[in-house]
Amino acid sequence: MEWLMSVSVAVIAVAFVLFVIYSISIFISIKKTMVNIYATVEDLKGEMEGVKKETEQLLHKTNRLADDIQHKSNSLNSVFDAAEDLGQTFQHVNQSVKKVSYAVSKQADEQSEQVAQAVKWGNVILEFWSKWQAKKAEKAAKAESTVTSRGE
Repeated sequence: MEWLMSVSVAVIAVAFVLFVIYSISIFISIKKTMVNIYATVEDLKGEMEGVKKETEQLLHKTNRLADDIQHKSNSLNSVFDAAEDLGQTFQHVNQSVKKVSYAVSKQADEQSEQVAQAVKWGNVILEFWSKWQAKKAEKAAKAESTVTSRGE
């Protein structure tokens, strides 16, 4: 039975040696993985620093753009206020024109008969004046023809 004990101890020793060798290869593999992870984290840290700087620059540009837009918006407010005032002025002018037009129309309606009479009298006067001019021209033509017929 002694030999069984020796064989068992030898098997245990071989198993322990295999376990140690296997564990060492695992630890070496873990060390390589950790070195790769460290290198990746360092690269990522550098890239994150670059992204951080770009993000800060973008944030500053965005803030400047927002300030510029705010300034221009405030400038446009005065333009819109002026346009609103102009619209109100046109509205007042339009109302004034309507009032004047209504007053003129009302007065024209009230005085339309007087205007019609004035137009009739104007036509009569023009007719008399035309007839007077025609008679005057006729007398002048007769006088001229009399003078020319005597001088012959």
